[in-house]
Amino acid sequence: MTEELEQQETRPLTKKEQRAEEKRLKKQAKLEKKREKAMAKRKLLFPANKKGLHIMPAMNFLRILFYPIHFLVYPFKLHGHKKVGPGACIYFGNHYCIWDVFYPAHTTWEGIHFLLKESLLTAPILGPWICRVGGIPALRDGSDYRTLMDAMKVLKNGEKLSLFPEGTRNKVSDEEFLPFHGGAAMLAIKTKSPIIPFVICNRPRVFHVTHVMFGEPMELSEYYDKRMTAADYAEAEEKLKQRLYDLREEYRASVADKKKKKKKDK
Repeated sequence: MTEELEQQETRPLTKKEQRAEEKRLKKQAKLEKKREKAMAKRKLLFPANKKGLHIMPAMNFLRILFYPIHFLVYPFKLHGHKKVGPGACIYFGNHYCIWDVFYPAHTTWEGIHFLLKESLLTAPILGPWICRVGGIPALRDGSDYRTLMDAMKVLKNGEKLSLFPEGTRNKVSDEEFLPFHGGAAMLAIKTKSPIIPFVICNRPRVFHVTHVMFGEPMELSEYYDKRMTAADYAEAEEKLKQRLYDLREEYRASVADKKKKKKKDK
């Protein structure tokens, strides 16, 4: 078996295979050039105005343009800590669909940098807008050092960051989250930034109200200035994950209480 594999590896490629390989390499090089061009155009940091607010004009334009569409097609209601003040913070929530990015955007008029799939940076329509609002491309395995550095720069500049730790849209379960990717706790601890946890309590559906619960800012201050281990980061990440489950239970408990009161009133 080993000899057969070695023979396959050492045998020369056929003309058809060579053409396919050349085509693949050309396509890869073209995508890399396109990505580098997009990264060069991207604006990462936004200076604070006289009021100390970091405003993204392009994002405010998108807010005004898409808010009515979003609310009419995917109506929603925000609960809890739905007004976020100025300064650096990390939005941390679950993910069902592309419209989820709007929920944090409804809590502030400051700019928000979103962690997103690297391929979106070069998308025909979305790409240019992502560059204008300082989108931060990330590799799915979370190993991209540049992503972490960009995220830290944003937070240290006093700006806001939003990420979905599931890494992709959850199409599997309405009860359980997908496995979380680490990184949020590390960013919060290293930059001493608060985390705004939020949970989308029900899967968004057309013309059905989606309820989104925002929690009070979380400070992982017990880990500040501490020599962190992998176990410490894992513990901090688990606290964040559990907070999302707790927020959803808080919402469900409030709904149950309202139903009980209605029954008593009848």
